Amino acid sequence: IVWPFDDLDIIAGQGTVGLELEAQARGAGVRLDLVLTPVGGGGLAAGDRCRMAVETPAAEVWGVEPAAFDDTARSLATGERQSIDPAARSICDALQSPAPGRLTLPLNSANLAGVLTVTDAEVAEAMRFAFTWLKLVVEPGGIVALAALLAGKVTLDGRAAGVVLSGGNVDPGLFAQVLAREI
Repeated sequence: IVWPFDDLDIIAGQGTVGLELEAQARGAGVRLDLVLTPVGGGGLAAGDRCRMAVETPAAEVWGVEPAAFDDTARSLATGERQSIDPAARSICDALQSPAPGRLTLPLNSANLAGVLTVTDAEVAEAMRFAFTWLKLVVEPGGIVALAALLAGKVTLDGRAAGVVLSGGNVDPGLFAQVLAREI
């Protein structure tokens, strides 16, 4: 079995997102001061931070997860692996990991600046923003980083930020509800 996030090869592979982000920033003549990235099981955040430590070690990397699935935020706060409430619900279905990975949690604990949480309403607003202004359809779990930025969860104060948008697998009915402001 290859785990979707709790495997060193997968974490390394997901770190290529950080490599691509650095390359895009460098191509634009920008040095990233902070990066926001989605967190489910923690592999993408761990890989991004490990990769970015090579070329932009001073950049803060923040994980972002749905408020209903804040297991990584709570795990980092308590120092112990926390699980989600099985009754919890979120439109961010791709980030509904039952708990942080056994490999990813120590990596993220040591390397992330922190983990922010966003509500489904903030996620829906970010989906509308991406569709309207960026002409992108981004799935709920893949847009949590932009949701955190738009909701003011981080302060830029002139700093350059990279935002990871990941995936376009959104249910058409859900997307219609989001666009109609029903969510």
